[in-house]
Amino acid sequence: MATGSDREDDDSKDLDTQGGGQSVGVPADGELEGSVFNPLGNPGKRHWQASYIDKSGLEDRGNIFFAAVEMTRMPMVVTDPRQPDNPIVFINRAFLDLTLYEEQDVIGRNCRFLQGPQTDPATVTEVRNAIADERAVALDILNYKADGTPFWNALYLGPIFDHEGRLLYFFASQMDVSERHATQQSSMQAQKMEAIGQLTAGMAHDFNNLLQVINGNLELSLLALGANNHTNSANGKAADPIRRAQRAAMKAGKLTQQLLTFARKQRLEPRRINLNSLLVEFSEMLVRTLGDKVELHLDLKPGLPYCTLDPTHLEMALLNVVINARDAMADGGLVKVGTSLAHGGGVVICVADEGEGMTPEVMQRATEPFFTTKGPGTGLGLAMVHGFVQQSRGRLELDSTPGKGTTVRMVFPVADTAADAPAADHETADQDQEREADKPRILVVEDNEDVRELAESMLDSAGYAVVSAPSGEEALTLLEEDQGIDLVFTDVLMPGGMNGLQLADQVRARRPGTPILITTGYMDELPAASRAQSLDILTKPYRQEDLLSRVRAILPARPDG
Repeated sequence: MATGSDREDDDSKDLDTQGGGQSVGVPADGELEGSVFNPLGNPGKRHWQASYIDKSGLEDRGNIFFAAVEMTRMPMVVTDPRQPDNPIVFINRAFLDLTLYEEQDVIGRNCRFLQGPQTDPATVTEVRNAIADERAVALDILNYKADGTPFWNALYLGPIFDHEGRLLYFFASQMDVSERHATQQSSMQAQKMEAIGQLTAGMAHDFNNLLQVINGNLELSLLALGANNHTNSANGKAADPIRRAQRAAMKAGKLTQQLLTFARKQRLEPRRINLNSLLVEFSEMLVRTLGDKVELHLDLKPGLPYCTLDPTHLEMALLNVVINARDAMADGGLVKVGTSLAHGGGVVICVADEGEGMTPEVMQRATEPFFTTKGPGTGLGLAMVHGFVQQSRGRLELDSTPGKGTTVRMVFPVADTAADAPAADHETADQDQEREADKPRILVVEDNEDVRELAESMLDSAGYAVVSAPSGEEALTLLEEDQGIDLVFTDVLMPGGMNGLQLADQVRARRPGTPILITTGYMDELPAASRAQSLDILTKPYRQEDLLSRVRAILPARPDG
């Protein structure tokens, strides 16, 4: 909000006289910009913020200035503060176009009829104070059209006096700036979500390392107890609490993956899929999820083009949306899942329910992590869906009306045949010719000491010879000194000047053919690198079985241990 100068300031300014003294104006001198949209494109100085005229009547409508007012597309209003309640005494046709009112419904009324339930009372007070002080004001106010449609109105209001300084009228010009407000709001929301995503991803990365240590040591404890042998009842009793702890830790790992999905940092394995085929195959799971009270209808567009998506994560996203639809219909109803072509290109999965719907305030926060209107639940469902869709180069659209239901649309780009061709097998001829040894040697590169020691224990217990390094630089030194390294197993994010991807590049350059297995719980840098080359990636937290399975798949010789 911005206000013009007071009467004392006006007297000290150099006034602008027009028409041989018929009217005198107070130049704005760069004032009245405030938060409103500035149609001039710069802080105006010469336009008037107050004026003095010698004819107070509105009857003379036969001159060019009246014609110009009626021809302009900027809505204009004149009110008469000398009459009770400061009624409107003149409007131009652009005002009727903007507000959808008829002239007979406007003349004689105070401008407050444009206000509605969401109009900010503080903004209304600012306008009233400016009118009471007989000064100009410029601000954005939420107004409503005759049909109830809200719009953001950039309002410019200024007083008109006679030559003796008596207040005659207020003149207001207006402009619909709803699109600008929507853009600003979207930008602010995007910045907030990006900040939350960065914080979430960083926390999830550290938490994954802790979970890796917990899960791995629980697994080693079971092996030490010989828990697979149930002949020892004492060992069996000791193993039960460990297994319960393992289950809890794995659930925590799934929660971490949900956080990474929201932050768009999870590992995706996209491939060419047809959405119709996926929905048909997944429909049985959707029916079981919806239960007996909710009916599922599929509406699939024939001939749908292919997409390049991770089918597992897509199914998880679809399941989250369907669960929300089910929970919104406590008494049952219908859920429609359909596919279609998007305007402007792309394919759409649409999920529509007949549930309780969301208010605009709830819908605005629906994709925020940990925001939920349901009693039980983490509030990560739509946040995870939003993250997956964005990471898949798509967009998520929500439409909802309280009492009528919600529609969720996931829009994805069509597959690029050339760009999405399957990558060649990462194994090279040098790997196929790799020598067999009694104990293949594995270099473990991990900056977290607990995680590094755990990986060493897992590999050592399986009969591999293990050497380790806490950084990429030290790993390169070991590779120069030890030519018998059969596999490099490295984390991605490490302190210092070299991360795991850079280390992998150095290994390929210095020792072509040496297999590389990468592990991470934080996938920020991997998607771009994966497009250029095929990578073996093991996601944290991993189990010993997962690690050994990947190692045995890469190394041609199995250890004797």
